[in-house]
Amino acid sequence: MKPWITDALKQRVIDVLDSGYLTEGPVTREFERAVAAFTGARHVLATTSCTTGLELALRCLDIGPGDEVLVPDYTYPATAAVVNIVGATAVLVDVDPATLLVDYDALEESITPKTKAVIPVSLFGNPLDWDRLNTIRNRHNLFMVEDAACALGSSYKGRMTGAWGDMAVFSHHPRKFITTGEGGTVCTHDDRWTAWMHSYKHFGLAGDNGRENLAFERIGTNYKLSNILAAVGLEQMALVDELLADRRRAAERYLELLMTVPGVALPTITPNGKHSWQSFCVLVENRDAVMARMREAGIEVQIGTYALHMHKAFADNPLCRIQVGMAGSRAAYERVLTLPMYHAMKEDEQWDVAEILAREVAVCGP
Repeated sequence: MKPWITDALKQRVIDVLDSGYLTEGPVTREFERAVAAFTGARHVLATTSCTTGLELALRCLDIGPGDEVLVPDYTYPATAAVVNIVGATAVLVDVDPATLLVDYDALEESITPKTKAVIPVSLFGNPLDWDRLNTIRNRHNLFMVEDAACALGSSYKGRMTGAWGDMAVFSHHPRKFITTGEGGTVCTHDDRWTAWMHSYKHFGLAGDNGRENLAFERIGTNYKLSNILAAVGLEQMALVDELLADRRRAAERYLELLMTVPGVALPTITPNGKHSWQSFCVLVENRDAVMARMREAGIEVQIGTYALHMHKAFADNPLCRIQVGMAGSRAAYERVLTLPMYHAMKEDEQWDVAEILAREVAVCGP
């Protein structure tokens, strides 16, 4: 991924610097409104990262010691780490090796009387099946806090990611489709939760009665997103439809180039869903060997993400319960390869990637 930096974006940042108002302020509010308008969420709060946004959501829902939160095993470690950060137990659940998303049957089978919430992940921009998730939520009275780090621009049944669930949290890391350098946004429709989170991320401040009459009603912290970083995201949000269309065109080109290549499998898109293609991933045997050879050929490829149960931080953790059977997650971890895809990528560059991938998969064999 390469961030999309234009002269207009640079000027937007310079305007903030010239204003002298660098901390969170009116530009951040404008960025939040842009994300809300795009996703259809009633409220959006900018925060320092997707990770702190997820933490903010869990604290707002009063999730802590004694509670369990279900998390797919195949995800970035932050998804489960935030559960431990608030003192709750992370329950790792297997994924569907076709979609790379949480296995909905395994998810429901993992629910216990201690389960309070689920953090489903719309991994790589593939939207979740919200019909299944809402059925589970309503049957068991659970909170759904979507880790939508990679999924800005995706949708399910015509409704944008960010407007589903109790809350959804996006990442705006430099690898993401819309970046602020570092940062995240929390989406929700609930007025009370919005007020609580706004207070918590501003040191526990209650309202704004002027500098001489500040009132703090809870212990909070500083998860504010500065006007400087918000300016980067705001200028990119002005181009969100154009940039999203570019990514989808690039993804369609990869799909055409790779759909008949022996030894290369393509992940399944959620039925009734529209992928945002934050990352374009394929599944291959002998992934590490293929990855090494492609890098030697000058193609920067990466793994997809991590099978958390294979890592000490979660395997030897009293606040982590690993469900039996992680075949889907392990298969995804061992097989997924992420290909280069960025806004300025040219068609002939994608041809080169596809050609080299096909060659190296053939060489490495099954």
